[in-house]
Amino acid sequence: MTLASDEKTVTAAEAMVNQLEAYGVEYIFGTCGHTNIALLDAIGRSSIRFVIARHEQAAAHAADGYARASGRTGVVLMHVGPGLTNGVTGVLTAALDSVPLVAIAGDIPSYYHGRHPHQEVNLHADADQTAIYRPFVKRAWQVHRAADLARFTERAFWTAASGRPGAVLLSVPMDHFSRPVPAGTGSAHPLAVPQRPGLPADVADRIADTLLAAGKPLVYLGGGLRRGPGLDALRSLIEHLDIPVVHSLMAKGTLPDSHPLLLGMPGFWGLEITNEYTRDADVVLALATRFAETDASSWDSRYTWKFPPGKLIQIDIDPAEIGRNYPVDIGAVADVTHAVQAIDTAVRARHPQSRRQAQLRETITATRRTLFTDSRERGTSDNFPLRPERILTDLRAILPADAVLVTDVGWNKNGVAQCYELPDEGRFITPGGASTMGFGPAAAVGVQIARPGRTVVALIGDGGMSAQLPALPMAVEQGAPVIFVVMNNGSHGTISDLQAANFGQSFGCDFTGPDGKPYSPDFAALGRACGADGYSLTSAGDFGDALRAALAARRPAVIDVPMVNEPVPTPGHWNIKDIYQGIFE
Repeated sequence: MTLASDEKTVTAAEAMVNQLEAYGVEYIFGTCGHTNIALLDAIGRSSIRFVIARHEQAAAHAADGYARASGRTGVVLMHVGPGLTNGVTGVLTAALDSVPLVAIAGDIPSYYHGRHPHQEVNLHADADQTAIYRPFVKRAWQVHRAADLARFTERAFWTAASGRPGAVLLSVPMDHFSRPVPAGTGSAHPLAVPQRPGLPADVADRIADTLLAAGKPLVYLGGGLRRGPGLDALRSLIEHLDIPVVHSLMAKGTLPDSHPLLLGMPGFWGLEITNEYTRDADVVLALATRFAETDASSWDSRYTWKFPPGKLIQIDIDPAEIGRNYPVDIGAVADVTHAVQAIDTAVRARHPQSRRQAQLRETITATRRTLFTDSRERGTSDNFPLRPERILTDLRAILPADAVLVTDVGWNKNGVAQCYELPDEGRFITPGGASTMGFGPAAAVGVQIARPGRTVVALIGDGGMSAQLPALPMAVEQGAPVIFVVMNNGSHGTISDLQAANFGQSFGCDFTGPDGKPYSPDFAALGRACGADGYSLTSAGDFGDALRAALAARRPAVIDVPMVNEPVPTPGHWNIKDIYQGIFE
């Protein structure tokens, strides 16, 4: 690009920051490196707050958590080469959970391409770091000219948030950040608001007719529906026709756990009654869900879903998900909020009178009440180390109703999803698609930044806490009063249980010292070393006391909770157990 001698210019980095401000970006999470400090310099002179991390995975998880809690697109900034590769797991986690995230990475100087300069990703391809991200991001841009940076930035934000949301990568050679561009470049590419597709009226009519003709209809709710008008329409629909609902892991808490038509999760962690309803349904309305393996009992029709003879109506914003795992009777690419509103309207136009199925609500309520009551009763145990359900019981009793639980993997994810009765105002955030160990600690910091007035608890195992220790100083530096509750069983407990159940013993899953005895870091002391409050427990009753103290202090806190290793109840089926026994179908 040739600039006139009298034309006012700014650096491409300054223009990009102006553009990000215009897009409403308030926070960027990341780490510094010699390839991105020109952009950091411009950020430092802007209204955007930079949240520094000590590891790129922590930065990406924090940006992911911020995006999930705020509803905005998250932004993570990384350095070339090892900085970008450190961030892979965090960006992958956001991508697989359909979270809008823009990853910006510095790259080698454009004029050294192919000469293998410092930290270039090369050997078998020259300066092709974007290839590392291409399998999971929606789009990866390699910026070749400073003049293209503003246009590609607009494309990145549009792509991340439109259609099925997801992660994108913008790789920028470091020299382009410092090159001059016209002063108005940052405002030359405004960001449009995506208009999401509705459900055609004739399709809504067909779906309404199919639901009204069904003898045993069922709704399967995925993570793509959020609270608001879409959920209001769903409640209207299911309550009008008395349709029971099951939900995916990611949809926990969308419809309140207290709702009398909610059966909970199907599949591996689902109750027998839930899997019975899914098997027997003659029409299933699947909303914004991909029929994940664990929710579908590895797609084995003996356990959860049976298509055919059941008819599947599948609605998703992503056409690739329609019919991926099961044949569909009606498939529609549409925004789920618009779709549910249209279906509810069509149903009520055809059948103004509400329906009731005899004893349906009473049966569901009694079953769910037994599930939650039995879990709380097991949670009254004063045994020490604590049983997992004692931890959940105390959390449920002590936390404010609108607390946000950010989990990791293991008991803290699966147990909460199955048997923790989330208050109507509460929120459950978890890594679904990638099931990433280490998501919880840093994601909770991002959630707290997005929701500063709410209580945020990172409910994590000792494996997850160990995987993302950089989250602790991040919370302290940001003044984010996250409460890190470490369910410490000295083990990668879920896998240890799985191995012992199938191979007769656990090996390589439990933490031990050189003497062979169980070993664990002192997470409470580690929290104190980072400047947070740290609480160590010596009895079951200490946990409630520590939790109340942490809530009152409103500071970053680590509660190290010794816990016995108990498996999460798994009434359903998962094919991995067959594989261990030599069954490969």
